[in-house]
Amino acid sequence: MRRLLAFFPAAVLVLLAALPASAQQVGIPEIEQYFNSIRTMKARFVQNNPNGSVVQGTLYVRRPGRMRFEYDAPSQLKIVADGSQVTMWDPATRDFGQWPIGWTAASFLVRDPMSLSGDLQVEKIDRNNGMLDVTLSQSKKPQEGKVIVRLSERPLALRGWTIVDSRGNAVAVALSDLQTGIQLADSLFKNDSPDPASMRRQP
Repeated sequence: MRRLLAFFPAAVLVLLAALPASAQQVGIPEIEQYFNSIRTMKARFVQNNPNGSVVQGTLYVRRPGRMRFEYDAPSQLKIVADGSQVTMWDPATRDFGQWPIGWTAASFLVRDPMSLSGDLQVEKIDRNNGMLDVTLSQSKKPQEGKVIVRLSERPLALRGWTIVDSRGNAVAVALSDLQTGIQLADSLFKNDSPDPASMRRQP
């Protein structure tokens, strides 16, 4: 009987080793590999804001460093990362802002390579009904907020993310019709915003 009990754990290990990769749990290495395999991406998005408003549009990504959020009318908001900085502008409200791309919470989309063991770290991975919620924070500034990246596990695919700021305000983005490996024009990632001074002069 003792021999049988001693054999049982070893048999289980052999069985687990024989399972196909698709039957094993996805971890950090697989998530890094997934993002690093993506060079270009296009998807529709629906964005839920803290004030209850919902907007939608089209997302374009070209790694490294380039992305564009093109919002549907009647919104005139655009957000463009040109490889070094992110520019946001809205002619309707005259809002304008620019930041280094590393300061933005969505920069995980365009990091190259994508690494989850440096300044961007995994706090936890939650699994529920075939979905993964991967909570990320900056290792040097964890108090400045988090990004919860949502992926389907099999097959591994990005489904959206939620950005939670230091005050607990959350912006949730859900993706659909995701395409990867497609040609994207250079013009999509060019900062074509109006001059900020001219926006302020408008009546």
